[in-house]
Amino acid sequence: MTQIRKAVFPVAGLGTRFLPATKASPKEMLTVVDKPLIQYAVEEAVAAGVTELIFVTGRSKRAIEDHFDKAFELETELEKKGKRELLDVVRNILPRGVNCVYIRQSEALGLGHAVLCAKDVVGNEPFAVILADDLLDANPAVLKQMTDAYDDYRCSLLAVQEVAPEDTKSYGIVAARPVAERVEQVSAIVEKPKPEEAPSNLAVVGRYILSPRVFHHLETGKPGAGGEIQLTDGIAALMAEEQVLAYRYQGTRYDCGSKLGYLQASVVFGQRHPEVGAEFSAYLKTL
Repeated sequence: MTQIRKAVFPVAGLGTRFLPATKASPKEMLTVVDKPLIQYAVEEAVAAGVTELIFVTGRSKRAIEDHFDKAFELETELEKKGKRELLDVVRNILPRGVNCVYIRQSEALGLGHAVLCAKDVVGNEPFAVILADDLLDANPAVLKQMTDAYDDYRCSLLAVQEVAPEDTKSYGIVAARPVAERVEQVSAIVEKPKPEEAPSNLAVVGRYILSPRVFHHLETGKPGAGGEIQLTDGIAALMAEEQVLAYRYQGTRYDCGSKLGYLQASVVFGQRHPEVGAEFSAYLKTL
């Protein structure tokens, strides 16, 4: 049985909505309490059994590589000062047996192009795509829910949730019909349609399990919305050949690509944090 072993993290975006914070540091390194967004995304992938993390990076993204690399000086310093707990935190950012691969996307030509950059490393096997600025709070982790569904259906899966009709212009939107609890057959997918043109209000969020056949369609397809190679267009072409399913995940999504979503996540995760949660919750009540 094919397991989903590889996950692609497109992290080359400029993060302009968070300027000036993202001028010299990637948006994926923004922290929710004490962990960067990219680490939450990696932990979700690892919880689903992924062992190869493929980061598609751009200029000024060295911080991501450094975060998952060994930090000799820091570890030596913590060891010297007897800070065992912090030393364990730093050493266990990546579990044993999990590898990182970094691929440079030389120019930002869209999400589809970023995924296509990973083609040679992914090879001919199904793979996951995770957008780190969608922080999905769920137990079990959303990608684990999806890999479990993949075991049953053995085809491409898109994580979806209902959005307000006026928000369809911010998402890829699918037309779909239910085939089982939480699972729907996708018949169409449209990138950022106006509300009056949207086939539904079922939006794709930043989790995908894709057949390797999608690479062919990303290579041969024409640039779409914004002159970019859109992942949505590649998936639409894939649907003519293979089944694509929408998966209504269980969990809460925080859009940490927006300031409001990021602040909401910080409040929720802050109140739950073992070290500061109780005090932070008490503080919020005083406001």
